[in-house]
Order: sequence, then C-alpha cells, then structure tokens
Amino acid sequence: MPRRYMQFRDASERPCQFGGSDTMGFLMEDLPEEMLVNIVRRIDQTADRNSISLVSKRLYAIDGEQRDFLRVGCGLHPAIEALTSLCIRFPNIKKLEIVYSGWMSNLGKQLDNQGLFVLSSNCHSLTELTLSFCSFINDSGLAYLSSCRNLRSLKLNFAPAISSNGILSLVVGCKNLSALHLIRCMKVSSFEWLEYLGKLGKLEDLSIKNCRAISEHDLIKLGPGWNNLKRLEFEMDAYYRYPKIYDSSSVEKWLRHQGCYKNLRDLSLVNCIIAPGRWLSYLLGRCEALERLHLDMCIAVEDTDMIALSHKSRNLTSMSIRLPSQFLAPVFPSSPLRLTDESLKALAINCLMLEVFELSFSNGEFPSFHCFSQSGILALIQTCPIRVLVLDSACFFNDSGMEALGSSPYLQTLKLIRCQEVTDKGMQLIQRCPLLTDLYLCKCLGVTDSGLKPLIGLCKLKYLKIEDCPQISEKGVQGTAMFISYKQDSSWLY
Repeated sequence: MPRRYMQFRDASERPCQFGGSDTMGFLMEDLPEEMLVNIVRRIDQTADRNSISLVSKRLYAIDGEQRDFLRVGCGLHPAIEALTSLCIRFPNIKKLEIVYSGWMSNLGKQLDNQGLFVLSSNCHSLTELTLSFCSFINDSGLAYLSSCRNLRSLKLNFAPAISSNGILSLVVGCKNLSALHLIRCMKVSSFEWLEYLGKLGKLEDLSIKNCRAISEHDLIKLGPGWNNLKRLEFEMDAYYRYPKIYDSSSVEKWLRHQGCYKNLRDLSLVNCIIAPGRWLSYLLGRCEALERLHLDMCIAVEDTDMIALSHKSRNLTSMSIRLPSQFLAPVFPSSPLRLTDESLKALAINCLMLEVFELSFSNGEFPSFHCFSQSGILALIQTCPIRVLVLDSACFFNDSGMEALGSSPYLQTLKLIRCQEVTDKGMQLIQRCPLLTDLYLCKCLGVTDSGLKPLIGLCKLKYLKIEDCPQISEKGVQGTAMFISYKQDSSWLY
C-alpha cells in the first residue's frame, strides 16, 4: 500500500495535501489514533468510507472497527461467503439491512437461514435488523436470531415463509426488543408472541401493515404492554377488511385497559373500521399523550370519535386525514360517513398546539353529504398555530378561504392539490400571509401565470413547487421564489 503524507501549511499558505516529498510532510500513520477515528466518524457516505479505507492500513482497520451500518442485498454473492466476510471485516455492526427488492434467480441465491446463523454468531453488537423480500428465510432462521441479546429493532417486509412461531421464538430470546415492524407477512397471526411482548413491557414501536391474519381487534392482546407503547402503525389490507361483531367479553377487555394508553404519542391507522362499539373508536378517545395522528381511508369515523379525541389529546400537534369516497360507506349502512365541521371546531377549541393539518379525499371525489366545509377549516386556522396546511381535492375551498389564510399569523407552508375553486384572485391574496415561505400547487386548474405575477421579485417565497397545473407556464414562475420546481404533465386531464 502506498505511503501517504500530510502536508502542513508553510509561510506561503499553501493548502494541506496528501503526498509529495516535502521535508515538512509526515506519514499518515504518524497521526494520533483519536484523530483518525474522528476523521472516519465524520464521513457519512458509504462510498466515501470505502474510499478512505484504501488510503492506509490504519484507516482500513479503523473503518472496519467503526463501521456500524451496512445495507446489502442482490449484490451479496455468493451470499453466505460474502456475509461471513463482511461480518469479519465489520465486527461492530449495529444496524443491518438485507434487501432483496427486484431479486431474480439469475442474480444468484438469496440469503437463507444459514446466513442468519452466521449473522448471529459474529455480530454480537447488532441492535437493528431489517429483512426485506427475503423469501428463503423461515422460522428456523428467526430462531437463530434469538441469540442476539442486544437486538432492539426488527423489521420484516414481505417475509412469506415466516409464521407466528418464528416471531414467538425471536421475542422470547430478544427480551430487549422495543421496535417490531411486520409488513405483508401473510403467515403471521396474533398468536402468543403479542401477549408475550405485552408481558415484557419493553415494546415502544409497533407497526403491522397488510398482515391479513391480524385484525385491529387482536391488538388488545398486547395487554399491559400498552403502558409503554409510544408509536402504533396499523394498516389493514383494503380488500380483506370486514365488519366483525364483538361480544361483551371483548368490550370488558378494552375497559380493563382504559388507563394503558397514556404514553402513545404517534398513531397511524390505514383502511381500518372505526365505529361505535369497536376498539379503535374506543382507543381514539383515550390517548392523552397523543401528538401525531394519521387516519387514512378509515371507514365509519364519526364526529363523536373526533370530539372525544380532541378532549383527551390536547397535546396534538399534527393531524392527517384522508377520507374514503362515499361509495365505500355502505360497509355500515346504518352509520354512513358522518364527519362534519363539529369535529374541526372541537379540535380548534381543545387542541391549541395543532401545527400541521392535512385533509384529502380519495380519488379526487368529495362526499356531498355530512362532511367538512370551508368554515371548519378556517376555524382551525384562526384558533390553532397552524404552520402547515395541506388540502387535497377540497372542492369547498375557494378564494374567500385564501383571503382568510392571508391573515394567518403562523402559516408557513401551503399545499393545494386539485383545489379547483382557487383562482388567480385567491393566489394574489395569499401573498399577504406574513410568514408564508413554501407554496405547492398541484393539478389546480384555476390558477394561471397572472396569479403568480405579484410574487415576482417580491423575495417572499423560499420554495415554490408547481406540478401539473396546465395554465401555469415555466416562464410564469421565474423570479417568484428562491428555489423553484416546475413539472408539467397534462395526461391526468384525459
């Protein structure tokens, strides 16, 4: 390996450099160990770390000791031999991602159970592991991981061969597990593993997405584990959700755990059924520490749910709602979609820390009955310190709403998507907003170059993003903001 030198600045203020034969130079190997370690730690990009490890033997060894993150996948070939080499080269790996997205058989054999045995035998510092599209790993492989006593986070994305038994063997061995993400794990049901995690009381982050054998009702099996849970993300497969009738014993279980949700800060529910008498409706009204809420395509949400939420979750800072089109409502014929301005007014009165509000309607369709209006949105803006407002397919929002936004003392980011009632007049009024720096317009047919003209040379906006607005030209956005993004594709119109 070539000898590397570092050049000090001399009287002529020449820049420091590697190499050369000047007598003022010294060997890279002469630098203190602590300095070299700090140099390596400051390099974030993997490619740069790979490059610097080739500079000297000492840097090669230091990089091997300090590297704590690896991401491997289709390029791992032959899989077992390559992983073994990496484990020896980087013995202190803490975070590992094995991703086989886009894998085909001609790319070589995937990592299998034997690979997880190698991993568990060599990487004793492993704390975070992600397995994505690993089709050849089954319950036996997870059993090997149970010896990773320091493992705190496991994420499984499309693991078709793993079942509840494998999850149970892992959580029994990894008693420090605090984060578990299961995505499209079709063979995993809510077996004993969920109850075991509840008894341990260490779980803080639980994400279950499109695991068809697990329903929202099964989450109650976490029991006392709810006391420590801080983040819950639950997504049902939209084609497999169905109304389920709960008996009185189920309701009694929910009531026994009514004080267990005090630490839940982040809640995301997708394609779920929220209705009176169901557990998720009960949960919404019991999260006193909740800060972020995301409801996406959830059916049968009512004003009573949102009002109960507003009374209990007074620390709420971010809320995102995407409502299903009215053709989805018949899941509960006796209880159609009933969200009105009463929900927004309750949030305005009780959630005085709300800073981010996003409202959208699926497929650009706005339900014509029992839903929000412009006055409800403005009630939030006028009462809460809303910094970010996102409206998607809100056909009720028009120029008068834009005029009201112009007097908002907190608004910094405004995103309007398919809001066809907003015209040039409204855009000219929004420039009065004192703190507005970011503006995003997408598929808005009523806005032209004339609406943006007052912003030219004003130096008010920092970011302006225009996407698929056919009446706004690339020339019309020039000079309107410090940073401009412009993209035009009119195919959505046809």
